[in-house]
Amino acid sequence: MENHWSEEDTNGLVGLDLLVYQANLIGAEASLVLWGGGNTSLKVLSSDIRGRETKAMFIKGSGVNMELVQPRDFPAVYLEDVLHLFERTEMSDDAMVDYLARCLTDPSFPRPSIETLLHAFLPHAGVLHTHADTILSLTNNGRALEVIKEVFGNAVATVPYRRPGFLLSKEVALAALKNSSAKGAVLLNHGLVTWGSSAQSAYDIHIDLITQAEDFLQQQAIGKKIFGGLKQVPPELGVRRSVARALAPALRGFFASGSARKRLILRFDDGQDILDFVGSRRAGELVEAGAATPDHLLNTKRNALLVEVPNPLDIDQVRTALQEGILRYEQSYARWFRQHAEGEMEMLDPYPRVILVSGLGMWTTGYDIRAATITADIFHHTIAIMKGALGVDNYVSLSLKEAYEAEYWPLELYKLSLLSPERELSRRVALITGAARGIGLSVARRFASEGAHLVLTDVDIQGVEALAAQLNEEYGAGRCIAVCHDVSSEESTEAAFSAAVDAYGGLDILVSNAGIALTGALDQLELADWERSFKVNATGHFLAARQAVRLMREQGCGGSIVFVATKNVLAPGKEFGAYSAAKSAEVQLARVLAMENGAHGIRCNIINPDAVFQNSGLWSHQLRQERAQAHGIQESQLEEFYQRRNLLQVKVTPSDVASAVLFFASDRSAKTTGCILTVDGGVPEAFPR
Repeated sequence: MENHWSEEDTNGLVGLDLLVYQANLIGAEASLVLWGGGNTSLKVLSSDIRGRETKAMFIKGSGVNMELVQPRDFPAVYLEDVLHLFERTEMSDDAMVDYLARCLTDPSFPRPSIETLLHAFLPHAGVLHTHADTILSLTNNGRALEVIKEVFGNAVATVPYRRPGFLLSKEVALAALKNSSAKGAVLLNHGLVTWGSSAQSAYDIHIDLITQAEDFLQQQAIGKKIFGGLKQVPPELGVRRSVARALAPALRGFFASGSARKRLILRFDDGQDILDFVGSRRAGELVEAGAATPDHLLNTKRNALLVEVPNPLDIDQVRTALQEGILRYEQSYARWFRQHAEGEMEMLDPYPRVILVSGLGMWTTGYDIRAATITADIFHHTIAIMKGALGVDNYVSLSLKEAYEAEYWPLELYKLSLLSPERELSRRVALITGAARGIGLSVARRFASEGAHLVLTDVDIQGVEALAAQLNEEYGAGRCIAVCHDVSSEESTEAAFSAAVDAYGGLDILVSNAGIALTGALDQLELADWERSFKVNATGHFLAARQAVRLMREQGCGGSIVFVATKNVLAPGKEFGAYSAAKSAEVQLARVLAMENGAHGIRCNIINPDAVFQNSGLWSHQLRQERAQAHGIQESQLEEFYQRRNLLQVKVTPSDVASAVLFFASDRSAKTTGCILTVDGGVPEAFPR
């Protein structure tokens, strides 16, 4: 492993700034820490509230990503107060957390790491802890103690597996005191701790030890058939992805109809390491061996679900095997929980987070795309750890009881209680047509704020790409995707919905919004314009709804389709014949969809807005001129004219329409279908009858 410490970059940095620099270097190495894992600390001289010089220790706060950590993410504790605990023989987690909160040099600091005592009890200024893949390959095999001694000699102390907390902290310190030549400690099924006189020296030693481990593992792997060799060659890429796309909606539905009854976001991955693993002869036994560490387990659960089928291209066969496999997994998880649970402990969701299918690849699940991505990344690293361990001996991990104690550790359950409440559209996937401007854009913003995952489509690809980038920046990477989509094209529409499945596993909401406004007296209207209006404003909604219904039925957990129509459906205007007729067809389509799909839990409702000018792609300069002329007013008076003609005498904005769309898309309207909701300020002739 390359040492990236730069004297040029660190020139002038001292204390906490050097610690942040070191943490960022570590966080940039995916094979060392992932998604909040690992920790680092630095002991410094500080002043207490009375201005007296004292020793303090900066340590990374709990769950903070090392790559992105900032000075504010390092709480400091008074070292003398913490070291006082070393004389104790035991201490509960709750008592330790409560005590550490009182040791903070500033009460406003974030909660310090559960491993604060481990860092404090070591006398060295700099202490660094990671879950390096190579180290875990050494610890998670049948000859761990022998192998660690062979690789490092007396350069490291070895500490048996124990869950983080007071006893582990004390055992690491005692092991270091017992071996005065040790530069670090290897914690079985956990990771590597190194120490030094500074943040740099702890980092340098860490990289050196990991490099030694890498060299050893490379030598051990020479000439060996890792994972026992392939027993199933995967189909070619295009075929593989097509099958995965066909399976994903049903797979998503299996979770939503299971015992926990919660929708999940799916992420598919068929990287080469995944394919080599799922198609190998030893995949079954390795999956059952379990996650590499407690930190891995918290994201992937104790083990993955492996589904092995003779023919991965037989969609019906694979679908049945997935359904049966998930049911078996849930039942097995419940038995495991009952076997180890004490008192009135409540069982967490029993779903697999990792689903492996021989010949196809891997799905990971999460309440959002970030969670599904974290699980996928960690399982990639689990495969690397297994691969390294098998070069040495058999892969081994935590016992069933140790795995239970890790997943149901009260401090981890407490973290779950601190998660923000789920929002109205959390766990849901929505496809919005015509999302680049106006109503579609406002709906996208509103849905994103309510937790939805979004597929934003439009013929204006630059517009939806810009919007997706903004929303991903605000709500998290991967929350939105942009798709170039002509709703009048069957091929383009199929591709847009395929993109939704590829990105998130399925679909829960369709907002069919895209439209055009072609004007002209019927006796003067060109046939091409009439047909174009129907292609976009009627057929476009049919094509989108047809794809949505197919996906929603395959999922089997209902869904919501919202058509954005117009006031003109109920109160047409002259020279708006092509638009009004096509939009009327859209509404009839929606009503029939409601009738045909109610038994499947799929609702279909209609929004009738009027005169939505703000950021509209519909109200072009030409249309404004034509409508002003039709009403005998100046173009500059047009918006005021429409405002004054409604009963409330208000302007109707895209955000007004977005609120109505949210009502129909969400569970607020769970028992409503086939309904028209007007958002027009009150136009009497357009009242639904």
